[in-house]
Amino acid sequence: MKFTVIITTAPYGQERAYSALRFALTALVEGIDVNIFLLEDAVYVAKGTQNPVDVPNYLELLTGAIDAGAVVKACGPCSKARGVSEDLVEGVQLATMHDLVDFVKDADRTITF
Repeated sequence: MKFTVIITTAPYGQERAYSALRFALTALVEGIDVNIFLLEDAVYVAKGTQNPVDVPNYLELLTGAIDAGAVVKACGPCSKARGVSEDLVEGVQLATMHDLVDFVKDADRTITF
């Protein structure tokens, strides 16, 4: 089984990205393959220089998912528009809508946060 998780919200402003990453990690623990696509403001989740204090570190959750086998792609135009395309953590690939379509076609289930 394979899930595609689409994240659209920025980290720390709301808890949707946090919930999405926890969902993805739980699916991976249960042996489900996971693709994660960061869209719109969610590209900030993969910003390599974040270092929050007193809140969960989304970057640690994302790298944990990558280490557990998740394939993670970030919308290239979204990343460039927000000035983060050069600052994405290792393991996150810049992508296009074609990549998102491929993720969705390849998945048994798709969920958006």
